[in-house]
Amino acid sequence: MFLHVGTGTANANNPTVDRVTADLTPAELLARNPKVMTSSGMQSNSLSGDNFATCPTPSTQVLIGASYRRNNNGQGQAVLSVNAPASLVSAAGDTIPISEISWTVSAPGSPVPGIIPAGTFSAGQRQLATVPPNTFIENCHTFRYANSAIRAAGTYTGVVTYTLSTP
Repeated sequence: MFLHVGTGTANANNPTVDRVTADLTPAELLARNPKVMTSSGMQSNSLSGDNFATCPTPSTQVLIGASYRRNNNGQGQAVLSVNAPASLVSAAGDTIPISEISWTVSAPGSPVPGIIPAGTFSAGQRQLATVPPNTFIENCHTFRYANSAIRAAGTYTGVVTYTLSTP
């Protein structure tokens, strides 16, 4: 089983936790237009062994991939899920609903660029995709802050956790 979210290392554990952020100017806050978030990770190439440039713009993309191998041609599928908090929270206790964060997907050159579909975060655990046995899936996620309301100034944080589970 192999799960890769953001900065990664092939065939090894990598403790790096990438951050996605949206720094808005006062004018952007007032305009209430969605804002593409930036990523602290710089992983652009696939870790599936082909070293393909899956995410050509890692400053605004997060590479997400998963693979799953079964012995004896077993047919059970692995499940890729994401678990999100209800809200992003500032030090002052102000909140932004996690549903203000969505993502689009891409994988230039891939025959299945939407293998992990686009979506919007919601509180709790959510299944994103199934991973057939002996298969590697991946694509780039570009996160977007909806900016649908004026919020109190501050730094809002939350942790989203991706998991890959097998039968």
